[in-house]
Amino acid sequence: MKIEAINVKETIENTRKMLGEDPSVSPALKSSIELLLVLVILLLNQLGLNSSNSSKPPSTDPNRDKKKKKPSDKKPGGQKGHNGMTLQQFPDPDVIEDIPVDKATIPEGAYKDVGYESRQIVDIDISRVVTEYRAQVLEDNNGKRYTAPFPEGVSRPVQYGINVKVHSVYMSQYQLIPYNRVEENFQDQVGIPISAGSVYNFNKSAYERLEIFEAIVKSKLIESDLCHADETGININGKRRWLHCVSNNWWTYHFPHEKRGLDAMEAMGVLPMFKGILCHDHWKPYFKIDCQHVLCNAHHLRELERAWEQDKQEWARDIRDLLLQINKAVDDAGGRLSTADSMKYRQQYRDLLEKAEKECPPPDESQRKGKRGRLKRSKSRNLLERLRDFENETLLFMDDEKVPFSNNQGERDIRMTKVQQKISGCFRSMKGAAMFCRIRSYLST
Repeated sequence: MKIEAINVKETIENTRKMLGEDPSVSPALKSSIELLLVLVILLLNQLGLNSSNSSKPPSTDPNRDKKKKKPSDKKPGGQKGHNGMTLQQFPDPDVIEDIPVDKATIPEGAYKDVGYESRQIVDIDISRVVTEYRAQVLEDNNGKRYTAPFPEGVSRPVQYGINVKVHSVYMSQYQLIPYNRVEENFQDQVGIPISAGSVYNFNKSAYERLEIFEAIVKSKLIESDLCHADETGININGKRRWLHCVSNNWWTYHFPHEKRGLDAMEAMGVLPMFKGILCHDHWKPYFKIDCQHVLCNAHHLRELERAWEQDKQEWARDIRDLLLQINKAVDDAGGRLSTADSMKYRQQYRDLLEKAEKECPPPDESQRKGKRGRLKRSKSRNLLERLRDFENETLLFMDDEKVPFSNNQGERDIRMTKVQQKISGCFRSMKGAAMFCRIRSYLST
């Protein structure tokens, strides 16, 4: 890596060489300088990370440029068969304004009505609607009164209607607008006073009504053939907590918990009973689930990119290119390769990893200081061993059309949680996080 024309790696190696050759430098000073060099290397490695070689989001990339699209032979705009969003005339207008011809502007003569030419203006009417129920009161000769019953749900002198509640939950939980701004929207747009506490109560009511839905979504995920699992950190009142997600193409279930591991999965109540194929990012607690596992190759591609860019591991570049080639072949084949093609790619995969063993060997056992434990490995070596030991979990997407190339479904389902955290900063309580998760599960589903 070069910083302002300085080859940092070469400079560090020269510094180490000079330290080793200078007898006047004390061992204590050598150790101190070596520690500083290690810190410099670690910081440089962090400096070189971006969205293409790590899990950092694209928004953190310095001076990021959009990838240029390859020129196409197609004409600009919507293509044939594309369902456009062009505004069309509605067959049942709410208001009709007839415009008669001003006969003073046309020549004299006899005319007959042959129809009309129509044009429409599509607009919205944001207004407050107050419905007052007046229950009749009758009184008999003895002074006893009889009052007509109010409709079900009308229990107070004044209360919010169902549409106000629904719209509030929509803005708060789907559009992720903070409570105070939801309050301002109702006051400014329609003159309805709503407090942040009322918005919370509306969300709480939706959360309680969705209890049955939560039981349904859990049972559907447990019975499914394939699920995606992922988790992300969330801030609850300044403390680090975790939001877990299990999903597939039809169902999504979010769940907040204090922990990240197996305890949270058991409390969630889905994965311990799941027996299908679980797609994830190789986080070790997932392997405690008794089911078939497949690994996210989008994570592999990023880690291979880092190994090539920072550690100059040629095998990482070759494996990256092979995985991309296999993915394209699977797409071209309709989701599944033939047995012959699958075996061909597996052999190429194994040959590249065998070559990688020479380029990125395991640590020297002769350097072991104790009898127990595993010698520390580099990130590239750890990645190599994972790809070697979990070959089937990495390449199963070639042979089973249900299995995707990556865990994109799981990552996409938790993406809006990160947006919520950016907007609001945190959840105030675990209860608030639980409400968000259940409502968001329903909205995502």
